[in-house]
Amino acid sequence: MSEGPDIARLAALIGDPARANMLLALMDGRALTATELAGAAGIGLPTASSHLAKLEEGGLLAQRKQGRHRYFTLADPAVGRMIEGLMGFAAARGHVRHKAGPKEPALRKARICYDHLAGDYGVRMLDSLRRLGAIVGEEEHPQLTPAGEALVCDNGIDLAGLKAQRRPLCRACLDWSERRIHLSGALGKALLDHFLAHGHARRAPGSRAIVFSPEGERRFAAMFPLSA
Repeated sequence: MSEGPDIARLAALIGDPARANMLLALMDGRALTATELAGAAGIGLPTASSHLAKLEEGGLLAQRKQGRHRYFTLADPAVGRMIEGLMGFAAARGHVRHKAGPKEPALRKARICYDHLAGDYGVRMLDSLRRLGAIVGEEEHPQLTPAGEALVCDNGIDLAGLKAQRRPLCRACLDWSERRIHLSGALGKALLDHFLAHGHARRAPGSRAIVFSPEGERRFAAMFPLSA
């Protein structure tokens, strides 16, 4: 038996269609009940409970209890980045399960990837920050510059609070639709939260799509002018 990380076990956990659908349902950062995840997977509750136990044991899910209810989330942002990367890998090789539909353009434009912005707007955000000199470093290791710190603070984001978190400030995440890197980490989350908190963007009901208001579109273009 080979030594090192057991990728076969991880692949088996993700490779089951029902479990894969559960993980995808959690990619918008929400906490869902076993019943809701059973519906997303198209299976019965007893079967879903068995799958959820395996995913939790494998370190892919975390469980929260609130009163009599149990909620499940992705274990941490690393799980979200892994799934987004797998989606990009699958899309690049033509492994697509559905035909393009009305929801797809919205998802490709802007969507939530666990807790940060992805799609065309996510890539545009990082491209613009690089062009502005706010982000430097290798593609896989983005770093915030002093100019970037000033930009973040000027937009009312608590940079000191972000730096105090245990989570990395800037992380690279492979975008499945653009097949390029977008920004995750504490800063990626904070930038999306900024637009949501000010009412310039909202989550589309029942979808991972992020919809910007006309004013939100203008503000986003002003902050991130470089087209992806």
